[in-house]
Amino acid sequence: MRKTIFAVLAAVSLWVTARADEGMWLMEQLAGQYPTLVKRGLQLKEYDIYNPNGTSLKDAVVSFDGGCTGEVISFQGLVLTNHHCGYDAIQRLSSVEHNYLQDGYWAKSFADELPAKGVVVTFIDRIEDVTSYVQSELKKIKKGNGMEFLSPSYLEGLAQKKYGEAYLRSHPGTELEIKPFYNGNKYLLFIKKVYSDIRFVGAPPSSIGKFGADTDNWRYPRHTGDFSIFRIYADANGNPAAYSKDNVPLHPKRWFNISTSGVEKGSFAMIMGFPGRTNHFALPDEIREWRDIDNQIRIRMRGIRQEVMLREMLADPKINIMYAAKYARSQNGHKRAMGANWGISRSGFMTFSQETMERVKGWATEGRTGSKARVRYAQSITDIDGAIKERAAMRREYWLLDEGIFQAIELTRAPGLDLKPTDLEKAFHSYCNEDYSPVVDAKIAKAVLTEYIQQAKQWPEALRQGLNKYGSVEAYVDALFAQSYFTSEQGYARFMKLSQEEQKKALGEDPVAVFASSVRGRMKELREALRPFDTKIDKARRDYLAGISLAGGGASVGEGLSSLWPDANSTLRFTYGEVRGYSPSDAVEYKVPTTLRGIMEKENPSSWEFVVPDRLKQIYQNQSYGHGSRWTVKQADGSYEMPVNFCATTHTTGGNSGSPVFNKYGHLIGINFDRNWEGVAGDIKYLPDYQRSIICDIRYILLIIDEVGGAKRLIDELSLVTDPM
Repeated sequence: MRKTIFAVLAAVSLWVTARADEGMWLMEQLAGQYPTLVKRGLQLKEYDIYNPNGTSLKDAVVSFDGGCTGEVISFQGLVLTNHHCGYDAIQRLSSVEHNYLQDGYWAKSFADELPAKGVVVTFIDRIEDVTSYVQSELKKIKKGNGMEFLSPSYLEGLAQKKYGEAYLRSHPGTELEIKPFYNGNKYLLFIKKVYSDIRFVGAPPSSIGKFGADTDNWRYPRHTGDFSIFRIYADANGNPAAYSKDNVPLHPKRWFNISTSGVEKGSFAMIMGFPGRTNHFALPDEIREWRDIDNQIRIRMRGIRQEVMLREMLADPKINIMYAAKYARSQNGHKRAMGANWGISRSGFMTFSQETMERVKGWATEGRTGSKARVRYAQSITDIDGAIKERAAMRREYWLLDEGIFQAIELTRAPGLDLKPTDLEKAFHSYCNEDYSPVVDAKIAKAVLTEYIQQAKQWPEALRQGLNKYGSVEAYVDALFAQSYFTSEQGYARFMKLSQEEQKKALGEDPVAVFASSVRGRMKELREALRPFDTKIDKARRDYLAGISLAGGGASVGEGLSSLWPDANSTLRFTYGEVRGYSPSDAVEYKVPTTLRGIMEKENPSSWEFVVPDRLKQIYQNQSYGHGSRWTVKQADGSYEMPVNFCATTHTTGGNSGSPVFNKYGHLIGINFDRNWEGVAGDIKYLPDYQRSIICDIRYILLIIDEVGGAKRLIDELSLVTDPM
């Protein structure tokens, strides 16, 4: 028995040791990782990266618009992020006459920088460990639902309580957020400063910023100039403020120096950013659920929708602009699901999850000392597995409804009797705006509903009645769009002229209103039915993670967790590795970096994805980036090549788009913009042979700004440095 326990402890301790370059580490975990970083080549002090009591590189890393990362790159508040992160803002500023998506844009002066309405940039001013405070407050709850330990609203209330309203009033633009980690075994408070006067400064044309588009998305080798530039504006005191002509460029606490020295295979690389979501503590049944339900349904239903969208976009330039961002968002998730399932299919992918589960179960049931106290850790595994099996049918119905109807058909957001009268206009304009085409939406509806009725077993009642009445999906959809107030502004204007009683009657009879209400009602039913299972899993996972920590030898849960990286949850993290290609299959090797020559090799004027702008071709043909240029790589024969993209072994996920990639000196060498297809499953298990972050080389960005954009004023604003080799 004793020998068995030692074997279990040794095996479980693998959890508390970073494998290869795995890890999305909290900033407070830097101290534990720092010796490894130095061995890997880091030339910075620990406090240069993260200094709780002063400025550091962390202060130049921002959350961009809530879903991406950006970095401050000048003393006047320039923010660099991905082209696809700025895509929505650039689209809103575009028109057929001024198509900044297609043609790019470069502000020639501060006055030409365009207000990007709705975009916010968030700095993390301070991070505090509030685990004891939260756990103490949780113990005071006498009546509750038992889920307060993960509740954003409850934790927000605790943050406000801790600091008080007076603090917020005296700190303009400050927001407080408490986030749970390890499913509620740890809590951190983030004190944020949020700027809302953000202006669009520049971006390359889509033929550069989106080169390769759908074909190359999630793949390496890449040749994409995926970047855009914005600027933060503040009031005269440097505080966040609403847009005003009197606002001035922010003078930040810190910004990145930019290296012109480039990277080589094996070079140290480090990334900071806001990764969105991972589940690397998943049990085997959860991984199978993700593969067989979530991903399979997303792949099928989004593929059908995208086929319709793309056909309509290619046929009409106006529709192309209107649906560009929608298509990009849908396609991104579609390919991600495909890549994840590819990774799960790799030999041995499930093994580590299975072995870890068995080891915790063995420790919990075989230990001599305190074995009764360990029962709940074994029970947590039973609870999670049981809930996964019991909810399978309902989860499949929910995903079919969500991906097949609600996410696919925009009219499902229409006004209905299930909404408050005060919310009707907001609901209508959430989809019916300058980017909505009822013709396209109707075509999508016919395609996805045809598939949905073959796959789903329990349909929304309105759909069942509609098909009984009209006999076919096509006839039903035609009726929806022909007989409703809610497919155009004109129709909605007629609705608004009705009296309140007439409006109520219309909502009960309008086919679109009835359909939308029925879909939302069915989704609510399924969510309510699934909630007890989700709650059971969340509570059990808190114990399971505590069990992993204790089984690994920690004297307490907190001590054991200190060397485990917590799942991503859109909080500031760091990851590190090296610049390196990979071999996706036998006899195939992808190298670093890719170059401008590769863009010319991929050029295809007949494909919208691989059009090369004339100016870029001129640069390549004339080698105008050549002798003496700061942006090139000199070859052994004396010639020059222009680097474009490279990849690194760093561990990233969604939310890391736009993250700064810096070298051992802390100088910016690129910005992260994608992951490779083969590494997407790293959200559950890091795959050292395949996991790669795809990065736009900063020298290519400088070339585009300088030679394509002609924006010398921006180059002059940057802090360019040459690193010792």
